Amino acid sequence: MTRKIPREGAAAPAFCLKDQNAKDVCLDDMRGKWVVLYFYPKDDTPGCTTEACDFTERIEAFGMLDATVLGVSPDSIGSHERFIEKHSLRLTLLSDAHREAIEAYGAWGEKRTYGRTAMGVLRSTFIVDPEGRVAAVWPDVEVKGHVFDVQERLEALRAGRS
Repeated sequence: MTRKIPREGAAAPAFCLKDQNAKDVCLDDMRGKWVVLYFYPKDDTPGCTTEACDFTERIEAFGMLDATVLGVSPDSIGSHERFIEKHSLRLTLLSDAHREAIEAYGAWGEKRTYGRTAMGVLRSTFIVDPEGRVAAVWPDVEVKGHVFDVQERLEALRAGRS
């Protein structure tokens, strides 16, 4: 299975997913704002918790850049609610149980974990610009330092530097 990852400059695949409060969140409703969209495998696992906590620590900085941060995983709304509460997260987490957005962004594929190969969510991040186009792509995220890379790239994009 070949990953089809949206390229920079392409229209960002549209989606409507439920957040941790069972409210619909649609990418089209965010036109006019920057969106940091990150895909992660599973709530309350070590790497995913670190990534969510890192984004939470920088949430004001992203807000000052007029950006909304959205985390997406196949976990249930209830799982997201518990994850947010347990770690005092200040993010919007979206439930994509049917993997519609996950697959549209090429964040589903074969991965090796503990020597075994299985299909799963491939940790990846996208910045979507106010016109709804993909402005930046990280197809294979290493958690450590990633949030700072995303913030730096967003600052450059907003300043008109690629």
